[in-house]
Amino acid sequence: MLASTVLESGTGEMNGLSDAAAITCRTDDRKFFDELVQKYHKQAYNVAYRMTGNHADAEDLTQDTFIKAYRFLDKYNRDMPFENWLYRIMSNLFVDTLRRKPKAHVRSLDEPVQQEEGETLIEIADSAAGPEELALSSELDAEMQQALSEIPEDFRLTVILSDIEGLSYEEISEVMGCSIGTVRSRLHRGRRLLREKLKKYLE
Repeated sequence: MLASTVLESGTGEMNGLSDAAAITCRTDDRKFFDELVQKYHKQAYNVAYRMTGNHADAEDLTQDTFIKAYRFLDKYNRDMPFENWLYRIMSNLFVDTLRRKPKAHVRSLDEPVQQEEGETLIEIADSAAGPEELALSSELDAEMQQALSEIPEDFRLTVILSDIEGLSYEEISEVMGCSIGTVRSRLHRGRRLLREKLKKYLE
């Protein structure tokens, strides 16, 4: 069971921590975390699969995410949605993994542009409908996943969180650590890239 694996891994990681940090291993926290794993594992795995594009990497990313969440459970504000906090951990782990891969130069396409008055980020209003209607279509799922895998990770994550997971701009902003304007821009451009790759299925 994943919960047992996470707790065992988390305990091993905490052996070198201070007594104060080790308090988070107490029984009530273990039970609380076990309930979270049971509740959010399937949802977290689905997001991980959309990010990575294959089952093996999705399983690894999901387990690594829960292990890190357990290690830093004392940092989690229990008044906030757990899945948003979990997605932020998963997103950071995923991007870190990409950066460590050979020849994988991670560069966001929505970087600031130089203008006379200095750097600025181009924000594009997103009024067009995206390919989100296709996201849950079983007959097009393989094509959707392939298209997602081919667009830059910043746009991919934004589309996944918005159109598949249904997070608001504010929630995505918190998960990805960027402004709401950047979320809008990434979502607009991510949807546009997906439309181009899914054009033959949308006609």
